[in-house]
Amino acid sequence: MARKNPFANILDSRPHGVDEFATDNKRLSRPVSDYAAKGASRSLLNSLDELAARADRLVEGETVVELEPELIEASFVRDRRSDDEGDFNLLMERIRERGQDSPILVRPNPKSAGRYMVVFGHRRWKVAQALGRKVRAVVKDIEDREHVLALGQENAARADIPFIDRALFAADVVRLHYDDDNATILSALSIDRTTLSKMLSVAGLPSPILQAIGQAKNVGRDRWYELKLLLDSPANQERGLEIIGEEAFSALSSDARFDCLVRKLKSKPSRKQNQTTKRSWVPQDSALSAEISAEGKKFTLALKAKTSDARAFGEYLSENLDQLYEAFRRETISQETGG
Repeated sequence: MARKNPFANILDSRPHGVDEFATDNKRLSRPVSDYAAKGASRSLLNSLDELAARADRLVEGETVVELEPELIEASFVRDRRSDDEGDFNLLMERIRERGQDSPILVRPNPKSAGRYMVVFGHRRWKVAQALGRKVRAVVKDIEDREHVLALGQENAARADIPFIDRALFAADVVRLHYDDDNATILSALSIDRTTLSKMLSVAGLPSPILQAIGQAKNVGRDRWYELKLLLDSPANQERGLEIIGEEAFSALSSDARFDCLVRKLKSKPSRKQNQTTKRSWVPQDSALSAEISAEGKKFTLALKAKTSDARAFGEYLSENLDQLYEAFRRETISQETGG
């Protein structure tokens, strides 16, 4: 599968056009990154340009072998966090009927002799596992950085990889710190710095929220970034964690979960959530009084008296909080168990 080298435009001073990628019968046109490289960055990109040219030739004209899926492990960096069950089943049926048309790319596992690591083609590998068949593969001895470039370039043209998966992939590669200016991931995904910045911001959202939403395949960069801005507020983060814990939330589809979370974060909290209840208490001897207020998860008790009784009673309460709380817990458990 020949693709135009994305580094050629990075190092070319002429106006950038549009690269058109093709893979799995799906085409996607996208503007090439406008990234000016000078000095050390230019030298690095020259070396990466050579790697990219090699990556384009990785599976062209190479010998295809058949490997046992059990000898292969997943890539050390992934372009997807999960597979759409429907898409996976369609691919499995197609391979069951016609066989595996395109080989996957693997490399010898650098940490385990006689074993391999997937560079790209994870779904075809998993289908072979599910069908109990050998997987058709090209074996290339490549380094980690070239591995990342090949994976990024192979998937940069795919229209079916959700934005959040691309963002998490970008964050994983940045953490590997192949360079000081992120040239590797910029080139692997053929993106500009603004897009990378937004990707990394979105990838940094709280893990429980990302896991609860899932892939949200139809949600693009701008809407994910909108969610990121909403969750910049600590109060919204707390609300978000409450929302994803609701039973009705988990019953929705992934796209609907995203929409639900954004909609609720934009809406004003209900009156019930913000409602403040206040009451007062005075003992029979009227020696002091208490003002009690409750708002959401906050409960306040304020004592006052003309004499020192308020302070003394307050000290007594604070010194006996352990016993009072244990008595409360015993009564609560007794009520819940009917004892």
